[in-house]
Amino acid sequence: MMSSKSALKQPFSAQAMERLERGRQAAPQVFERLREAILSLALPPGTTLSRATLATQFGVSSTPIRDALMRLEEEGLVEVFPQHATVVSPIDLTLARQAHFLRRSLELEIVRGLALAPDPRLVARLNGILAQQQSLMEAQDLEAFEATDQAFHRHLYEAAQMQDLWILVRSRSGHIDRLRRLYLPTPGKIQGIVQHHKLIVQAIADGRPDEAQQHLRDHLSGTLAHVDEISARFPGYVRG
Repeated sequence: MMSSKSALKQPFSAQAMERLERGRQAAPQVFERLREAILSLALPPGTTLSRATLATQFGVSSTPIRDALMRLEEEGLVEVFPQHATVVSPIDLTLARQAHFLRRSLELEIVRGLALAPDPRLVARLNGILAQQQSLMEAQDLEAFEATDQAFHRHLYEAAQMQDLWILVRSRSGHIDRLRRLYLPTPGKIQGIVQHHKLIVQAIADGRPDEAQQHLRDHLSGTLAHVDEISARFPGYVRG
């Protein structure tokens, strides 16, 4: 059974103490690290973010922190209460459903196009990712598994020469990603993801666009079907 402990990553403080890379602007790095901590639930909904504390942890001035928090606010991942606090936002179901609709609409067309013109090189790359996922599934490494899952889908966009649309999807996926992260430890969930990926790859390799679309549709429908269960297990995390 899923528990809050199994779903949550290590506390953010250990990550934040790692200094930023030299030669890169600070604000994008702060944004990337805070965003990843929010999506991984190292910073769960309701966490108060202190600009002064973050500036100390990252070793930067207040300006990069302010700029990073503004970008997070634009994605709906934090709520800013002027002169009071900045808080990690609850998971917004309306935004989660919108992100799901966007991603499903795009990827249905992408896998169809890829199956109409199968590329053995793409199939080999996807099978390589599947092998990694199988190992990570057996090791129960949820964080690394999640990264390979993103890599699997990114390769589909890249193969279809739709890289910019992948960036768009990622910028809109913060709420559905967190919902999915809460559900990921559920028994059988990871196994289902791997099986769906295998079926999608096989349909692409065999040139069967309708089957590729159906397997993708099944693959992307899992988490939202369990919203009530997730909300009950994590009270206060989900809104709407």
